[in-house]
Amino acid sequence: MYAVLRTGGKQYRVAPGDVLKIETVKPSTDNTIEFSDVLAVSGEAGIAKPAAAKVTAEVVGEGRGAKILVFHLKRKKQYKKLQGHRQNFTEVRIKAIEADGVTYTA
Repeated sequence: MYAVLRTGGKQYRVAPGDVLKIETVKPSTDNTIEFSDVLAVSGEAGIAKPAAAKVTAEVVGEGRGAKILVFHLKRKKQYKKLQGHRQNFTEVRIKAIEADGVTYTA
């Protein structure tokens, strides 16, 4: 059992119990996040787009990713530019997938 959800401009294939790093999201007061933008859910009948589906996750932690270096160079013009970037992330654990009234947990 898995679901494909969209958050932060990216798509993730998740199953109950998975831990993944997503772009920073503000959790609710009880440290849970609910994803309602579910693109597909697998089940006994195969993969389908459910009429009503949501994925519930709990926040494990927050942090910053590894540094990414962006280097620009124009040959023969003596032009070089180096810029660094670190992306913030939220680490979440998938608790449950609910699709069409059926709930799947780890």
